[in-house]
Amino acid sequence: MKLDILAFGIHPDDVELSAGGTILKHKALGYKVGICDLTRGELGSRGSGELRLVEAANAAKILGIDARENLGLADVWAIDNQENCLKIIQIIRKYRPRIILCNAKQDRHPDHAKGAEMVQKAAFLSGLIKINTEFEGKPQEHFRPSVVYNYIQFQFQKPDFVVDVSDYEEKKFEAIRAYRSQFYDPNSQEVETYISDKSFLDVIRYQSAILGKSIGVQSGEGFQVQRYLGINDLTQLI
Repeated sequence: MKLDILAFGIHPDDVELSAGGTILKHKALGYKVGICDLTRGELGSRGSGELRLVEAANAAKILGIDARENLGLADVWAIDNQENCLKIIQIIRKYRPRIILCNAKQDRHPDHAKGAEMVQKAAFLSGLIKINTEFEGKPQEHFRPSVVYNYIQFQFQKPDFVVDVSDYEEKKFEAIRAYRSQFYDPNSQEVETYISDKSFLDVIRYQSAILGKSIGVQSGEGFQVQRYLGINDLTQLI
């Protein structure tokens, strides 16, 4: 299956938190969209790797995406080596997306920047003809996506562009709440974390409102670019 957009996250829930509205919007526009989680997030303080896989599958149903995979790299210890890079290249060549979304280049969680670096590297190397990979026993053709965009995860990052996701905000938060082990639950007996605090999802909502306000809409999601954006028609900008 060929995808138009493939979103990577180092942990399950990264994509939903930062680009869930963008994914919902592009699905509504008729594009094929998938998610690939690099790890299961098994070293997170709450829940487990197995539970995170179930939650990710539930979130995928809410988002209505066309594919979701988990590469099973070691949470926290995932390293940018040849073996792991080739696993990401295999996924890119399998789905051949025009656009890749991935973690922010800088963030409070060191794994987020690590995930961004790994995906950006693999996206480039995927286009090299002399790097050989296989899928289901058959050699894969080399392929390089057109662009890689980094989604904004926290407000202090300055976006290069903002997507209007006003019509999809509530559905986005429904997908986020599919990760019940990770976010606020008054009945949970697990340790409290930075993201399980009651105010955390309010912060995400406020951030969406601030980004939306910057382009004159109700809710927005921000992205950073690796190279200049090319525009064909100035009238298509908000």
